Amino acid sequence: MQHQDVVKETDDTDEAEDSSLRPLRFPRVLRYPVCMSDSWLDRIPSVERQRIREKLHLSEAEYARLREDVKGPEDLRREMERNELLAELKLGMELEPKLAEALRAQVQEDIRLSGLPSVLQSPHLSDSLAQALEKGDFTISVAPDSRHVDQIVLVPEGKVAEAVPVSQKFSEQYLGQLKKAA
Repeated sequence: MQHQDVVKETDDTDEAEDSSLRPLRFPRVLRYPVCMSDSWLDRIPSVERQRIREKLHLSEAEYARLREDVKGPEDLRREMERNELLAELKLGMELEPKLAEALRAQVQEDIRLSGLPSVLQSPHLSDSLAQALEKGDFTISVAPDSRHVDQIVLVPEGKVAEAVPVSQKFSEQYLGQLKKAA
């Protein structure tokens, strides 16, 4: 956009006569637009404008899908409560080794009673990893998943990169026990 520069001098007639007390005055430059249109859409061809408008317009199905992703106050409250419990669990396991051992024993018992596939979220495990977890060669930690949501994971000893998340059902059960104990 082109602008015309207009210099406007200020009038010093109402100020004091002493020039040493008078502040320095600089001319103000006022900018007036030459053309009135500011929209970047006006600068591209009409075919391109129409294509951009169509791309920005959501269909009803897309809009409904996006509305499902919006969290309400109850969802946010539950998520915050869950995050607080996971933070307490992580801190408690770091500060109190007995808590970590008790949770590890509970997970081992659940694996023995319910089976490895029902306790863990990922059903496809290598044989060596499954055997190590069934034997109890793991530590428990709280780590974020691919969606950056914290969850309880089993970390096989010596294989930190192969952390396996605990299923939602058992995670909620363990967090509920922690909440009751607190």
